[in-house]
Amino acid sequence: MAGKTKQSYRCTECGNETLRWVGRCPECQAWGTVEESGGAVALRKVSAGPVTSAARPIAQVDLDAARARPTGVDELDRVLGGGLVPGSVVLLAGEPGVGKSTLLLEVASQFAAADRTALIVTGEESASQVRLRAERTGSLAERLYLAAETDLSALIGHVDAVQPGLLVVDSIQTLASAAVDGSAGGVTQVRAVAAAVIALAKERGIATVIVGHVTKDGSIAGPRLLEHLVDVVLHFEGDRHSTLRIVRAIKNRFGASDEVGCFEMVDDGIRGLPDPSGLFISDRKEAVAGTCITITVEGRRPIPAEIQALATKSPLASPRRSVSGLDGARVAMGLAVLAKNGVSFSDHDVFAATVGGMKITEPAVDLAVALALASASANKPLPKAFAAIGEVSLAGDIRRVTGMARRLAEAARMGFTTVVVPPDPGKVPPGLQIVEAHNLLEALLAVGLPPDRTGVDTMNRPPASVTPLQRP
Repeated sequence: MAGKTKQSYRCTECGNETLRWVGRCPECQAWGTVEESGGAVALRKVSAGPVTSAARPIAQVDLDAARARPTGVDELDRVLGGGLVPGSVVLLAGEPGVGKSTLLLEVASQFAAADRTALIVTGEESASQVRLRAERTGSLAERLYLAAETDLSALIGHVDAVQPGLLVVDSIQTLASAAVDGSAGGVTQVRAVAAAVIALAKERGIATVIVGHVTKDGSIAGPRLLEHLVDVVLHFEGDRHSTLRIVRAIKNRFGASDEVGCFEMVDDGIRGLPDPSGLFISDRKEAVAGTCITITVEGRRPIPAEIQALATKSPLASPRRSVSGLDGARVAMGLAVLAKNGVSFSDHDVFAATVGGMKITEPAVDLAVALALASASANKPLPKAFAAIGEVSLAGDIRRVTGMARRLAEAARMGFTTVVVPPDPGKVPPGLQIVEAHNLLEALLAVGLPPDRTGVDTMNRPPASVTPLQRP
C-alpha cells in the first residue's frame, strides 16, 4: 500500500478530520474547534484482506436470526414490527420526564417474565431508585438484572456475567470510555460508546435498547451518525399536562417506519392504549358552535380528533391569532380562504385548538378547521354525528387525502352518520352518509353556513342544488 502524508485538521469536539481548515466543523456544527493535527495518510491502493464469513446465496441465508420476538408490550411491538430482533439496536429518544425509563422498565420486566434474561444498565439513577419505581409499577421479575454504571468497560463486564437476551442502556450520554478523550455526553464519547455497544450487540446477538437525550429543538443529541448506525429509531412524545404518550417510528429496518403506538401514563406506571379514539373527543350531549370532528391518521391508525375554534370581537388594531395542537401556517391559510369565500375574521380574535393535547399537522384536517372557524363565526353548531375530512387548497378546492377508506371505516365505527369529503371517496361503509364537496363554499352550504358573498369574487360558484344538512 503506497501513500503520502498530507496536512489535516481535526475537530477537538467530535474528532472529525478535514484536509483544510474550516471555521465551523461540518460534522458537529461547532465553531472554532478545528485545529491542525499533523499529517494524514492518503490511501492509493487497498489490498484484499480476510473475510469474517463466506458469501452465500441469498436463498440460503437463515431467517430465524432475524425474526422478531414479542416484548410483551403490544403497543411497542406494533411500532417495532412484531417485537425485538436478536442483535438489533433500538434508539429511543424523548424529552426529559416523558417516561422513557418507565416504559423500558416495563419492557424489561415483561421480557424477563417470559423466562428470558434482561439487563438494565443505568447511569442516570441509582439502583435503589430504579428498584423503587419497579415496586410502584409492579415490574419486579426474577430474571431482571440491574446495574448502575457509567463506564463502558464495566457495562461489558456486566454483560459477560449476566449473558442477557435484552440489554437496556439508560442512557448513552451518561456512558464514557477511558480509551477516548472527552467527557461523557460529548460527541466523541457518544460516537465511541455507541459503536462499542452496537458491536457488542451484533457479536453476541443481544437485543439492545439505547436511550438517547434530545436537544432543545427536539432532535436527538449527539452525532447524526448515531441514527445511521442503529437499526430502529423511535421518538417518545408527550405533553407534560396530558397522560397520553406516543411512540413514533422514525427509522425501522424490520418494519414500517410510519407506525405509532399509544400509551397512557397512570399512577402505577404506563399502559398501552389499543383503542385511543375516545381520548380526543369531548363528551357532551349537545352540539356546540365552533367544534368539528375529523379523522386523522397517525402512522397507519385512524383516530377521531375534535377541532375547537373561537372567534370574538377584538379591541385591538391587530387581532390575535392563537393556535394549539395545529399547524399555525395552515390555520392562517384557512382563514384567508374563508375570507375569500365571504367569512371574514379581520376584526376578530381567533383561537383554534385540538382536544386532549393531540398534535395534528397533516393537511387532511384543513376542512374541519375551516368548518369549525365558520361555525364559531356564525355561532351555529354543526349537524349531529358529523365529521369532515379533506385538504383545502388556496383556491378553495377540497382535495383528496390518503387513507380515506380507513378514515371512513373509523368514522362509521365511532357512530358518525354524516361525513363531508372530497369527490370520489371510494368505498363507503354501510350506514354512513357521504356529502361530496368540490370546494369550501359547497361544504359551507352543505352544513347550513351560507357566507356573506357580497362583494366576493364568485368565479368558483357552487351548484345551486346543494342541500343543507339537518341541524341539531
